[in-house]
Formats: sequence, C-alpha cells, structure tokens
Amino acid sequence: MSKEKKTNAARLLDKAGVSYELIPYTVDPDNLAADHVAEELGEPIEQVYKTLVLHGDKTGYIVCVIAGNREVDLKKVAKVSGNKKVEMIPMKDLLSVTGYIRGGCTAIGMKKKFPVFISEEMPEFDYVYVSAGQRGLQLKLAPVDLIRVAEATLADIT
Repeated sequence: MSKEKKTNAARLLDKAGVSYELIPYTVDPDNLAADHVAEELGEPIEQVYKTLVLHGDKTGYIVCVIAGNREVDLKKVAKVSGNKKVEMIPMKDLLSVTGYIRGGCTAIGMKKKFPVFISEEMPEFDYVYVSAGQRGLQLKLAPVDLIRVAEATLADIT
C-alpha cells in the first residue's frame, strides 16, 4: 500500500517497527457493528476488536478495546481505571475527542493520549483485527504489538 494511503495508525505502527497488514472491507453505513466487519473479513468475531471511548468521573476519558462479541462492563472499567463511575461518551463527541469517527475509531493515534484498557483475553490469539482509523480498513496485527504501541493495560473489562 502506498505511503499516502496509510492511516495515521498505520504510520505510527511503521514508526514503531510493528509488522501488520491493512485489510480493506466493504462498509455498510447502516451496520457498523463488529459482527458485520468479522463477516466481511471472514474471521471469527472473537478476533475482531472494537474500540470504545468512555468518560470517568475522576480520570476523564478512557479507551477500551474489547472483542466484537463482548459488552464492556462499566463497573469493571470504573474499578480498573480508578473511577467511581464511567459511561460511554455521546457519539456526537467521538470525533472531537479522538479524531476518529464511529466505525473508524482505533486506540492508536488519537488526538490526545488517554489510558487504554484491552480485554485480558486478547493475547490468546496469534493475531487480531482493530480499526485502522477509518471505516473500511482494519489492521491485522499481533496482540502484543497493539498492547505495546497503544501503551495499554490488560484488564478484565467485559
């Protein structure tokens, strides 16, 4: 893939010396869910991760990366992030907070650095998929590389 077509997330992975693949898929604007992405990729939903942005009452914004077939547990996220309460941010705030739109949000290369928590089972896989920072493009990479580049903490958050 040519340099100018790479996303910011891909450029940051290049800079970190991380091996990855950029995998395009067909976007359904009416279904941005992880199960659609997994179906398009022909991969198990357990290996297609979604990036969620939450706000804590003490720490501010928090990023959670969980398997597409799981739901984030707000109480668990609050506990691991040092908050009493966390909630999903309103969708209308996603772009201004992260620099990414729904269906294209990734934990790599957000506008600001936020604490990142990745679901603890991710290292069980040889590779996972996460958004490359735009709709219709996924990053396929080793969990250890995502954890390192995103400066993430593994935690029980689902």
